[in-house]
Amino acid sequence: MRVLLVEDDTGVAGALAETLDARGHTVTSVGRGADALHRHREADLLLLDLGLPDLDGLDVLRKIRQVSGVPVIVLTARGDERSVVRGLRLGADDYLTKPVRLAELLARMDAVVRRAGGRDTPADDAVVRLEDVEIDLGGRRVLVAGRDIGLTTKEFAVLAVLAARPGTAVSRQQLMDEVWGDAYLAISRSLDVHMTQLRAKLDRPGLLTTIRGFGYRLGRG
Repeated sequence: MRVLLVEDDTGVAGALAETLDARGHTVTSVGRGADALHRHREADLLLLDLGLPDLDGLDVLRKIRQVSGVPVIVLTARGDERSVVRGLRLGADDYLTKPVRLAELLARMDAVVRRAGGRDTPADDAVVRLEDVEIDLGGRRVLVAGRDIGLTTKEFAVLAVLAARPGTAVSRQQLMDEVWGDAYLAISRSLDVHMTQLRAKLDRPGLLTTIRGFGYRLGRG
């Protein structure tokens, strides 16, 4: 795949680029956030450091998400929960803290791009309606009382799994398998963040419920 590596540490960038190139990927390295904003359309995947010299990486992510759904894996030394949660809320597909284990990075890259490959050609074009909520699986949009609530790609993916089984309990493991590609690789905390965001945007208490010790259900029981 074409990888845009946004990393200002030339030593780290060089080592990663060499390793990814050896695995058959085409890597372009840039060291500034502005370069990422100009060149993200050239890539199938972004590896984005947060500690950039000109812009904060989270600001770069936010700006990219306003115009593009390109998969983004945040790759950074910031492992504090606040940064992780902010990155996920801003639309990161995954979040890894340095030092990164190569095998894990490669697996997460494959999983993220595999999920992204189905975004433009959804298999199901059904529209699911629950009360005044309309979930257009083919059009990938959600209307509440006729208003598009503007879900991120990952928020929609989580909701789509539940909408395909309205009124049915779906386990956390199944959600992570279907949305993240592999429950082992998925960050459980990431699912919690996206559920919180979904509930806030839907603003329909009781429509998306937690089943303690198991998972979630969309639709009132």
